[in-house]
Amino acid sequence: MGDEAVKTDTAVPVRLAAVFLPAPVPRQGRVAFWDPDGGPLPSGDGAGSGSPAENTSPAEPTELTVVRPHGSGARRGTVPALTLPIAEALPLLAGARHDRAAHPATTCWGAAALHALRLVARGRMLPGLTPEGHDAWRAGPLDPDDIAHLRAVAAALPYEGHAVPLPGKGPLRLPDPEALMRSFLDAVADTLPRTPAAPHTSGKPFAAGEPQRLPGAHDWAAEVAAGMDAGVRISLRLDLSAYQLFDDGEGAHRAGAAVVQVHSLADPTLVVDAAALWAGDADTAFGPRARVDAALAVRRAARVWPPLDRLSEQDVPDVLALSEEELSDLLGIAATRLGAAGVAVHWPRDLAHDLSAAAVVRPAPGSATDGTGFFESEELLQFRWQLALGGDPLTEAEMDALAEAHRPVVRLRDQWVLVDPALVRKARKRELGLLDPVDALSVALTGTAEVDGETVEAVPVGALATLRDRLTAGITPVEPPPGLQARLRDYQLRGLAWLDLMTSLGLGGCLADDMGLGKTITVIALHLRRDRGEPTLVVCPASLMGNWQREINRFAPGVPVRRFHGPDRTLEDLDGGFVLTTYGTMRSAAPRLAQQTWGMVVADEAQHVKNPYSATAKALRTIPSPARVALTGTPVENNLSELWALLDWTTPGLLGPLKSFRARHARAVENGEDEEAIARLARLIRPFLLRRKKSDPGIVPELPPKTETDHPVPLTREQASLYEAVVRESMLAIETTDGIARRGLVLKLLTSLKQICNHPALFLKEDARAVALGPSARSGKLALLDELLDTLLAEDGSALVFTQYVGMARLITAHLAARAVPVELLHGGTPVAEREHMVDRFQSGATPILVLSLKAAGTGLNLTRAGHVVHFDRWWNPAVEEQATDRAYRIGQTQPVQVHRLITEGTVEDRIAEMLEAKRALADAILGSGEASLTELTDRELSDLVSLRRSS
Repeated sequence: MGDEAVKTDTAVPVRLAAVFLPAPVPRQGRVAFWDPDGGPLPSGDGAGSGSPAENTSPAEPTELTVVRPHGSGARRGTVPALTLPIAEALPLLAGARHDRAAHPATTCWGAAALHALRLVARGRMLPGLTPEGHDAWRAGPLDPDDIAHLRAVAAALPYEGHAVPLPGKGPLRLPDPEALMRSFLDAVADTLPRTPAAPHTSGKPFAAGEPQRLPGAHDWAAEVAAGMDAGVRISLRLDLSAYQLFDDGEGAHRAGAAVVQVHSLADPTLVVDAAALWAGDADTAFGPRARVDAALAVRRAARVWPPLDRLSEQDVPDVLALSEEELSDLLGIAATRLGAAGVAVHWPRDLAHDLSAAAVVRPAPGSATDGTGFFESEELLQFRWQLALGGDPLTEAEMDALAEAHRPVVRLRDQWVLVDPALVRKARKRELGLLDPVDALSVALTGTAEVDGETVEAVPVGALATLRDRLTAGITPVEPPPGLQARLRDYQLRGLAWLDLMTSLGLGGCLADDMGLGKTITVIALHLRRDRGEPTLVVCPASLMGNWQREINRFAPGVPVRRFHGPDRTLEDLDGGFVLTTYGTMRSAAPRLAQQTWGMVVADEAQHVKNPYSATAKALRTIPSPARVALTGTPVENNLSELWALLDWTTPGLLGPLKSFRARHARAVENGEDEEAIARLARLIRPFLLRRKKSDPGIVPELPPKTETDHPVPLTREQASLYEAVVRESMLAIETTDGIARRGLVLKLLTSLKQICNHPALFLKEDARAVALGPSARSGKLALLDELLDTLLAEDGSALVFTQYVGMARLITAHLAARAVPVELLHGGTPVAEREHMVDRFQSGATPILVLSLKAAGTGLNLTRAGHVVHFDRWWNPAVEEQATDRAYRIGQTQPVQVHRLITEGTVEDRIAEMLEAKRALADAILGSGEASLTELTDRELSDLVSLRRSS
């Protein structure tokens, strides 16, 4: 440590190690010299190999905390040291650079000192502020060579040159050599300008030795720190008044000029052209350094945009003549790059930027303007680019002038217009092709079109715009047609008005009201309103033909009705009215039906043709008609392809090919990924699909209350044993299988479990009559059904009992018949005539209990006698269950309806019920794919779904 007194005039030998000690104000930093070997400091015996006269300077003794090696580690210690201010240390360090006796740390700091001196000599100094707000110069800006040299010196610095530890608790940490040397460069730059002459060149705040606090200079300091020049910055003002006045010496005209403007960083209100600064007109305001700073700023900007180099060759860097190519570049990417470097580009005040383009769809000249008969024409529509200035479309002559322009700015309508090269290309290639009427309407409704793989804004004009407005305007109710013997409700009148509008325009529509809201009577009213002497063809399930015939006879007496069904069917001597046929008959007799002239074709329960590749759907498309109407309560059961199939039949081509529809709309909507895609599809289909629900405010008052109740049912001991055995055996097989085979095993497992939950006899395939005569306590659901039916029969009530399994329906019917309960069974094999008799007997009260298979009887039937609906088991799609419920809960129902759902506790049925509730929350959204989606579950997820959970 040394106990000798150190005199203040001690010479500092370069054999000592140097280390830089930074300070909050850079110029107050000092260089410390210390002996890494622990020897005493010199007391005036010379400086290394040099003489005292060459290497002496006033030094200040101190104690220095350093980190030194200790065994295999390091420890902190205090050593004597001599410190010098920067100005005094620089000559000593510079001399040590080439002194062989100098310590390696001192040699490195000597190299850093020479580097700092060269930077100052080159004018690489920027004014700024310390974190505490004091004035300080810093070295910079550094070019790549400067940075490389700094890093090389820092890499060579031995530990003695940065051995003073960083403050703070915790592990010992030494300063980063590169960061320490960067602080040293700033300290040198902050020290040297502090001379008596400095106030006259750099201003008083940056000449005084004592720190000056500059509280109002933070914004200015931030600009300087970002690389701006000391005191000033420049900008470029484009001058298009000089357009075509600059000659390059060979007769070629220049495109314009960029005028250099100089801004004071200290006073943002000071802005002058460079010409005024060079003329001396702004010396007082800007200071004597401004011209040098401006020249440096121009040179630095030239690194970003090379044409500015020509300004450096001019005596006065004030105006840069620009070629067309340079002006185009400056109006484009160069302006962005210059802006990032702090050089703003100012446009002329009268330069217009609001030139735009839109894809326009218009009918050919002479087309109808009211939209009537629009789609009866086979004429293709024009699809082209239309450019506009300030929203005002350009004339053909103006677009021609723009197309011929080869300059970045053009003169249009007595003003200069900035031209995007992409817009010029659109003006040159205006025609985008021709569209058929349906494609044009699709573009008009969505407001977008695909052009070269890009989605662009599309604008309909003329008759097409009129048609769009008519389709998207609100629906105005119409008066009921003469001959209709019924009072239509308000929402039915709106449905009639909508269908009338669509069919009068030559378009089709899908009436997707909830079941039971009167779609049949609405179509009957539409037929009467459209009556042109041509018959209407109604295609429906066989079970609904009787209902259609009764409704027509009731509400439109005198209108002929003919069934085209059975071996004696014929279309001879048709005289208007209705022709009723089934989907099966239509499929086989499509060629004959296609030869008949129809005024309208109606597809009831149109979900029967939701598969566009089915023979039924293909046959339906071959029957021509000026008006097509689809009726369904479930336009989407599983995916959007079903919606496409319906609307592509009602209005062919509206949604484009199925493949492109799925790519553009369906995937994004079904996955919920793209809100814009959802909105675009909604805009497109909304005019062609009318959807009303029983819960809508305008419909709720028309119907009595509906109560839904879930009844949890425990499994019997036999059911629980079977359930667990099937789960155990099936999971063993599933876990060792993959692909299609695995999916098949999963579906088989789910079916088996649901059958066990209904009744063990259903799974074991026992005879229904034998079961009816056996014990009745084998099924928890059947026991509960007995209780429910006993109660409602005592109250003289009626009920519908739905199940998805015909076998279960037979079991229930046999069981109830054995208990002397009046009951009948309706399923897919029931003949049409017998169905109608069953419905009549139920509606009259002769048969209070009707058991129905879900798929065969879930649509089309009118069974308003029922005040109770029992779902014996759960279907995978809530919409299908709701359709079944709507056999009773529909217009015409006068009593409250109670819906009972039987759910076995702790089983897969219980978990499926939870999933279905989540689906109901997504009203009118895309429904899942039912059981098929469950086949993709992992083994663990599947096991969790099907495992029996016993109540505690």
